[in-house]
This record gives sequence, C-alpha cells and structure tokens, in this order.
Amino acid sequence: MELIILLSIPLFGSLLLALVGQHEWAPEANVFVSAGTFAIGVWLTVYVIAHGPMLVWHEQFFIDPFNVFLVALTSFIGLTTSLFSRSYMRIEANHGRLNHNQLRLYHSMFQLFMFTMLLALTTNNMGLLWVAMEAATLTTVLLVSLYRTPASIEAAWKYFILCGVGIAQALFGTILLYFAAEKVLGSSGTTALLWTHLDDVKDQLEPTVLSLAFVFLLVGYGTKVGLAPLHNWLPDAHAEGPTPISAVLSGLLLNVALYAVVRCKVLVQGSVHSDLAGNLMMGFGLFSVVLAAFMLWRQKDIKRLFAYSSVEHMGIATFAFGMGGPVANFAALLHMTVHSLIKSSIFFTVGHATQKAGTQIMEKIRGLITINPTVGWGLMLGTLAILGMPPFGVFASEFLILITAMRDHPWAIPILLLGLGVAFGAIFTRVQAMVFGETNLQRLPHPPALIPVFVHIAIVLMLGVYIPPHLAAWYREAARIIG
Repeated sequence: MELIILLSIPLFGSLLLALVGQHEWAPEANVFVSAGTFAIGVWLTVYVIAHGPMLVWHEQFFIDPFNVFLVALTSFIGLTTSLFSRSYMRIEANHGRLNHNQLRLYHSMFQLFMFTMLLALTTNNMGLLWVAMEAATLTTVLLVSLYRTPASIEAAWKYFILCGVGIAQALFGTILLYFAAEKVLGSSGTTALLWTHLDDVKDQLEPTVLSLAFVFLLVGYGTKVGLAPLHNWLPDAHAEGPTPISAVLSGLLLNVALYAVVRCKVLVQGSVHSDLAGNLMMGFGLFSVVLAAFMLWRQKDIKRLFAYSSVEHMGIATFAFGMGGPVANFAALLHMTVHSLIKSSIFFTVGHATQKAGTQIMEKIRGLITINPTVGWGLMLGTLAILGMPPFGVFASEFLILITAMRDHPWAIPILLLGLGVAFGAIFTRVQAMVFGETNLQRLPHPPALIPVFVHIAIVLMLGVYIPPHLAAWYREAARIIG
C-alpha cells in the first residue's frame, strides 16, 4: 500500500497541475504534492528498515535498503526544490519570461519527472526500469525547452538526441540480458527480467552474453549519468533550462541512472567472476573526472560550470562503485548523498544570483555578499563543500574513496588528485570573485527562498562530522547488497 501511494501522489499531482498549474496558488500545490511524496517516502523507509526488503505487485516492484535510501533522498530533494521554485518561478513570470501555459507545463512535468524517478528506483523489472528512464528523458526535454528560446530548444534537441541514442543502447543491453536469462529462468512472461530472479541465478547466466550486455547498459545508462565522453548534453541542458530543473537533474536524474548501472554490475560480476564491470566503471569514472576538471577552466556560464562539476562528481562515484568492496561502496553512497544535497543547494543560490544580475555570465556577476549576504554565503559555503573542504561530507566521502584506491588501485591516485586539484582551482577562483567582488547592483528587493539551501548545507556538514548510527548501518547494508 505504501508503494502504491508513493507512486500515485506525483502521478495524480501531475495530472492535477496539468489542469490548474497556471493559477496563483499552483506553486503551493506543487509543494503540497511534493511534501506528500516525501512523507510517504519516509514512511516506506521506516517500514523497510524495520521489516526488511519487500516484493509487491506480483514481484514487479522491489524495495530494499539500497533503493529505499535513494527513494528518501529523491523525495526530499524534490520537496526542497519545489519550495525553492515557488519564488523563483514567480519572479520568472513577473519578468515576462514565462506565461500561464509554460507555468502549467512546468508544474505538471515536475511532478511527472518525480514519478518517473521513483518508478525507476522501485521497479524490480529491468524492462520497466528502461521505460521509466526513457519517460524521464521525455519529461525533462519539455522542461529544458521551457523558455522556448532558440538556445533552449537547441539544448533540448541535443539532450533528446544524445540521451535517445544512449537509451537505445540500454535497450539493446536489456534485450541481451533477457536473452541470457530466459535460458535459465524460462520465457514465461517477464519473469526473466525481474532483478531478484536474475540475482538468484546470476552465477548460471552466460558470461559472454552478460559481459556484452553490460557494455551496452553502461554506455546507455552512462549517457544519463553524464559520464564522459557521453556527457555533452548535460552542460547545455543545465544552462538553458530553468534553475530548479538544473537542481533536480544534478541531484536526482544522475543518481537514478547510476543506480541502474550498479544494479546491472551486481549481475555481471556474479556471472563473469571477473573485474570487467568494475574496470569499465573505473575507467569511465576517471576519464570523467579528468575531462570535466579541465573543461571547468573554459566555462563562462555559471550553470555550465557547475554542470561540469556534476560530471566530475558522478565520475568519482562511478569510480568508487567500480572498485567495489564495503568501504568503497559505502563511500560512493555517501558521495551520492552529499553531492545531490550540495549541488542542488548551489543551483538554488545560483538561480537567485542570475535573476538579480540578469545574466549567467560569471564575469558580470559580482558582489553577491553585498547584494544579499545570505545568497553570497550560501554560494560560498556550497562551493567550499562541493570542492571537498573539511569538515563537509564531500571531504569524508572523497577521503574514503582515496584511501581505498591507495590500498587497492594506487595507480589511480595521481589521476584522482590531478582532477580534484584542477577542479578546485577552476571553481574557487570564479566563485570567490562572484561573491566578494565589487558591484554596482542594488540589494535584492525580495527575500530569496534560501531555507532549502542552508538545510542542505547543514545536513552535509553533519555528515562530514557525524553520521548517525542508524544512517551508517543503512549505508553499510546497502553497500553489502551491492557487493
């Protein structure tokens, strides 16, 4: 029942907002729907922790500590983003950038996007997982093109084409997975695509077919993760879409796509009995870290800057999952958590800053600490956190990843340190000038919605200093499931 309610709330919320999303009270309705989703997500999390994994709807849906952790994170960031978007989207409408139809489309597609994310996380069917990821692409294409400018339409088409090609690769990988499974499980209905059934017989699956399947699945879902060289859609989508969509793309979509890759990795490692899957993930992860770090120096748009930062951090998490083992998996899960929270909070502050300055070009944004101290400090603290400065949680996760790599893969340490060092210089120098530089702009005439920013920063700070025992046990159990 909990799962039915969890999926029903954003789905019916999307239908409701498609009808009334242009009204003055629509942003509050969007928050109310998101709050309901979060409440049920917490309820479901408590249930799974207390009673263990659950299979529902003829085994088509499966909840365990790994995906319920992401359900809680997804619903929480969905709630805080809806809170931020209340004032942000109203200001956009007041500035004449959005009309009533665009507001209705935004609110409806926001909830439909949340539905697709939760569907992808909770389904036990690898085929339905692919469908949910494709549906997420279609909803976010509409959101990226919301402003209907030539640049936003171009970014949406680029996103649609590149992710469409990627998701086609994932479909072929899913077909190969079914081909390997039906010889063992039989071809009765969709049983051969149920992850729990595949996990039970993974050591009996044909290794060659499964290895080939993983290559296509990694390339396909890796496109959605933003792994280099499949990342080209991500900076454009972030730069041209509304800022709340940048927040959920970095904070939610990339996580869910990486979740799909990790689920596939579990099957392949159990079948192939080699490090093929892990080595591929480490290779793509390291390449993403280094490429994104150097690309950061070329950026002039603040949203593109932090989009490339997302490529870097998803590369770090992918590398950690590729290494495997309890410590690396624990660190990767922690890194996914803190990156989602901090990156979304950064985009919240960037949204207010760009609205006031009227531009996204970093050289034209100066003196945020003067325009609004909370915006300036929010962006500065978020930047220090995402760069891995102690005592924030990103430092803790990156430290665990580095010491694990030092023990198991010492050759990777110089590459990781190079990427982290270059990224630190590129981001810190730009943001410092934006926050503390001189400006002629006046203070913001309206109070920005910054409660979500400091809530996220506070959680990430806590996770860098102290991880509550129940949360640590949750991470350890999820790391054990991943293997």
